[in-house]
Amino acid sequence: MENVTSVKTFILLGFSNAPKWRILFFVIFLCIYIATVLGNLLIIVIGIVDSALATPMYFFLRILSFIEICYTSVTIPELLDNILSLDKNISLRACATQMYFFLLFACTESCLLAFMAYDRYVAICNPLRYPVIMRKRVCVQLAALSWSCGSLVAVGHTTFIFTLPFCESNVINHFFCEIQPVLELVCGDTYWNEVQIIGAAAGVILLPFMLILLSYSQIIATILRMKSAKSRQKAFSTCSAHLIVVSLFYGTGIFVCIRPKSTYSLNVDKFLSLFYSVITPILNPIIYSLRNKDVIGALKRTVLKLRPSK
Repeated sequence: MENVTSVKTFILLGFSNAPKWRILFFVIFLCIYIATVLGNLLIIVIGIVDSALATPMYFFLRILSFIEICYTSVTIPELLDNILSLDKNISLRACATQMYFFLLFACTESCLLAFMAYDRYVAICNPLRYPVIMRKRVCVQLAALSWSCGSLVAVGHTTFIFTLPFCESNVINHFFCEIQPVLELVCGDTYWNEVQIIGAAAGVILLPFMLILLSYSQIIATILRMKSAKSRQKAFSTCSAHLIVVSLFYGTGIFVCIRPKSTYSLNVDKFLSLFYSVITPILNPIIYSLRNKDVIGALKRTVLKLRPSK
């Protein structure tokens, strides 16, 4: 216990190993952040303004866009400050707060994507019962359940990790307070910590992912039974954007969270974290806009409404 210390602050290294590129990094991440906020905010606005998007699918999409804005706001502003500032310190409380909100939004998104897949399943496999099953009250309940699951996981992980003893080193080789880099600083054997993290990740990542796979297996089977090629194409088009988002989110999330500490690599994980915490949120509005005629049509109508009359 001689090496155990009461840590009050951490040092986030971020990308300080490349000082010559810090201005370029700052400009790139600032542009990404602005584009992410504006892109997702645009989807929220047109979803509220245009009555054609007043459906369960776009109700969930608006929540997803709100989560993406919050998601990036947890990490990128701190990253921008870290790039320009010589002071890389972050207090223990601020680090714990950042981890809590990051986990809250990440886990909520995971559950929400599963419910979005269920929405597509009902719409394609049970179209006649869709208005009854996916009524407004049910959608609100599913959204609330997503936030509740995210909050429970975030509170559990954050409390569990920040009540552990930290060693003398307080240097986090990352650009935000993610679980694995912080866990690297914990003294002693962290085996049970890893078991707890993997167990929770299995519940909040693998379970929703399995529900998504089950939903899409039924969707694909239903689409293949359709006689009209036009109907099949229309059904596939309503799911393609969601499938791309799911692949981006779960592809990196499963690899990062569900694996032992022995395979942990700081540089690789920093890149992967950059991908799913910074790159993915900016891609979502692009994916849903370019591959969705309803969103494009609503955007055009919204622009016409906002255009001043001559």
